Amino acid sequence: MTKDIEDGPAMDAKRFAALAEAYGGDLRRWPKVEREAAAAFASSEAGQAISRHAGTLDTLLDSYSVQPPGKALHGSILRVADRHLVQRRRQRFWWLGLGLAGVGLAGAVAGLALVTVVTPEAQPDHYVLDANATAFGDAGPDSDTIEEDL
Repeated sequence: MTKDIEDGPAMDAKRFAALAEAYGGDLRRWPKVEREAAAAFASSEAGQAISRHAGTLDTLLDSYSVQPPGKALHGSILRVADRHLVQRRRQRFWWLGLGLAGVGLAGAVAGLALVTVVTPEAQPDHYVLDANATAFGDAGPDSDTIEEDL
């Protein structure tokens, strides 16, 4: 280990390599508190080797560029997105209709329950005719026959 520098801790090869891996070979990108110790260690043989390796990696990363997408890819992305939006609108409309039908059904059931509870049970005021009844009375075999004198 090198001796401590006035403002910061001493730099060793392990710490220098970790910082070079994180921030690259250019010491201007490193944290300010580490720069002075790193500059002192970079002049050593191990520091120069680590700096060269980090510099090579920096060069490779700096030369990398992403090509813009082609028109075919751009068009297919827009078509898929448009199809997705139309499908979402249809689903929303379907769920809205289902919700309105559910609200209507709930209202009908609530109205039926209210009418059933509120309406008193009333006796019918008309006579229900069955198979043996006539307009003139019961004509069945069990009925009492009343003969009128003419």
